[in-house]
Amino acid sequence: MAHQTAAARIAELREQINHHNYRYHVLDSPVIGDSQFDALFVELRELERSNPSLVADDSPTQRVGSAPSAQFNDVQHPQAMLSLGNTFNDDDLGAWHKRAAGLLEVDDFAMVCEPKIDGLAIALTYEGGKLVRGATRGDGLHGEDVTPNVRTINAIPLALQARETPRRFEVRGEVYMPRDAFAALNAERAERGEQLIANPRNGAAGSLRQLDPRITAQRRLDIWIYQLGWIEGGTVPDTHKGVMDWLLETGFRVNPEIRRVEALPEVVAYHTEWVESRFDKNYLTDGVVIKIDRLDYQRHLGFVGREPRWAIAYKFPSEQAVTKLQKIAISVGRTGNLTPFAMLEPVQVGGVTVSQATLHNEDDIRRKDIREGDWVIIERAGEVIPRVVGPVLERRTKSEQPFVMPAHCPSCGTLAMREEGEVAFRCVNAQCPAQQLERIRHFVSKGAMDIDGLGEKLVATLLEQGLIHDFPDIYGLTQGSLVEMERMGEKSAANLVAAIKASKERSLPALLSALGILHVGGETADLLSRRFGSIDALMGASQEELEAVPGIGPIVAKTIVGHFANEGNQRIVSELRAAGVRLESTESVEADLPQPFAGMRFVVTGRLPGFTRSEAEAFVKDRGGQVSSSVSKKTNYVIVGEEPGSKRDDAVQLEIPILSDHELRELAERESP
Repeated sequence: MAHQTAAARIAELREQINHHNYRYHVLDSPVIGDSQFDALFVELRELERSNPSLVADDSPTQRVGSAPSAQFNDVQHPQAMLSLGNTFNDDDLGAWHKRAAGLLEVDDFAMVCEPKIDGLAIALTYEGGKLVRGATRGDGLHGEDVTPNVRTINAIPLALQARETPRRFEVRGEVYMPRDAFAALNAERAERGEQLIANPRNGAAGSLRQLDPRITAQRRLDIWIYQLGWIEGGTVPDTHKGVMDWLLETGFRVNPEIRRVEALPEVVAYHTEWVESRFDKNYLTDGVVIKIDRLDYQRHLGFVGREPRWAIAYKFPSEQAVTKLQKIAISVGRTGNLTPFAMLEPVQVGGVTVSQATLHNEDDIRRKDIREGDWVIIERAGEVIPRVVGPVLERRTKSEQPFVMPAHCPSCGTLAMREEGEVAFRCVNAQCPAQQLERIRHFVSKGAMDIDGLGEKLVATLLEQGLIHDFPDIYGLTQGSLVEMERMGEKSAANLVAAIKASKERSLPALLSALGILHVGGETADLLSRRFGSIDALMGASQEELEAVPGIGPIVAKTIVGHFANEGNQRIVSELRAAGVRLESTESVEADLPQPFAGMRFVVTGRLPGFTRSEAEAFVKDRGGQVSSSVSKKTNYVIVGEEPGSKRDDAVQLEIPILSDHELRELAERESP
């Protein structure tokens, strides 16, 4: 290709690729498929390889190309990157609003609310529409030049889409590591035996400050632009919201959750929405930021100390805290697993008092080097049960004691066993009191037999008083025997007996889940129910017949056969039958359909015109596929209907094929033998 022709084609390809990057990373609205984008990128790379004199720094192919740095150079910010003041309640927010209104001599003013991203602040400088520098916030006056690293972030434009831009200007944003990228990175580090990263913020900061940009490029980072820093040679709108809209049109990634409001009650409502929904997003937030919308008001208010008077952060309750680990104790689960947990000095985390936290297993404790007596970091981060992130090594006194797993079950004294390939120690005594409590508590839980009113405390009392010993005994409870118990009135006893009676008609999958068979959860129970139709048929199935069921592997099949070979478990089934519990499925046993989806994992999201969601999931399962509730790298297809929510976005981000209900049927026909 002639040099002039190559130059024209290279310019055209760069413009197209920049446009599609903008559609994908900024607008989240791609208009071409991945394969088409890849073809454009490959063509550009080959043309530049053949014409090295035409390679430009702002080419999409040059995002990762620089050598590792010995150190980061110091950058002086032309305009200081100052911090925000914080508020933690509505009263303090109201006080900030009142002070600002008084200084402005107005009764009220419009504000802009936006999520406060928990990442690393960055300043991006553009000259002539091209990125020339990326610098960290540092101390607000001086930061570090991390330009080669920010160039690896696809959502940061190297060259702007807009034809006309100011001669020089700076935008500010928050670089963050998405939650799924953080989970994947820690999983990889765990496999390599490396220390885990405490949270996504640390992951983002550490990744952006790598001396080798190639390492940064391997860590999936993203950015939300939240402010215009300064501008030379151009004009912009006179409100913050107007500026943010302009930045989006110019080519920057602006959070769609930004909202302009007219009065303080709307700010409070916005904060409340985020407190309730913050864990639904694929990024970490620690509050919301409120800014006065009019830029002339911002200039009039100015700064006090190192904080602007025109903005404030309304923080969420803390999701991490540091406290002392007093003792590592052991809980016994319904299947006999011995699980270590931390007994802590009580501490407030996420608005609740935490005195215990999970430690998962012995291997996890040893990998994190957690010891009794350590000061430790506790995290809730949306989890019901807090977890110990790791020790604060700087506070060690050498008096801390390494953890040793007990040799015997703390409940019954039976020798604890650890099978080869398993991470957990188990108590193998089926009559262990702790196991009995957990097994019955699971049996009556919502996802199993769903006996309303039969909670953990009542189960423990019934066991202590000898009124029940195992599942079938529940169906022998009478109103008369219950009212004799302390704090059990006539009405409560009658309601509980009615709930017990109603549970006899629960579905076969619910009963199979309730029995507590190792490795048999809700999805596996559903597969077994549809394939065998009754407990009798399931109990008579061989391991080979079980393994023939799509989704049932040799380990699960062996466990099921072993469970029903046990005389005690056979007795339980007989007694449940005698008590009138339904042991058969109300649905017909599935036909021997072709299994084109064997080994495939699907996710269903949104309203489907041709299926209900349960029908779509059954369609997949009947043909050998598995259905998951979340999108991951292991997902093969995502079936998308109307109003799909974030799962569609996850599929696009992970480049997982998306199907309509019609395309799902076509796939089944195409893949069937």
